[in-house]
Amino acid sequence: MKNKIEKTIFKIILLVVHLVATMNLYSQKPANGTYTYKIAFDEWGGKSMGCTCVVKIIGDSITIINNGSLSGYKGEIIDQGIIIQHIKTGKWIIAHAPKDKNAKDVGGCGDGPHVIDFKHKVFWLC
Repeated sequence: MKNKIEKTIFKIILLVVHLVATMNLYSQKPANGTYTYKIAFDEWGGKSMGCTCVVKIIGDSITIINNGSLSGYKGEIIDQGIIIQHIKTGKWIIAHAPKDKNAKDVGGCGDGPHVIDFKHKVFWLC
């Protein structure tokens, strides 16, 4: 009996540790406002190459804007959508449809929604 209780307590502790780590890793979405985020490029191993962007948040809506440090033109909208947490990974994504919360792939250079890291202020591009 004692061994079962110890195993159950151990499992609960592991679950709590996992939940705390996940919350810290993916953080909460920030308050309404305009922010400057680094851009990390998946094809360059997450390097930012010195590029940044403007992130505008109003409620659940988000707009990512070229601030002139990327190719293209200053003021160009890079991505725009709704902030949703991806079900499978727990990462925050810029969704274009409710079904994106269950997307097979997010981020990277695939067809899935872009990932945004609110804790480290990083927007991921390919």
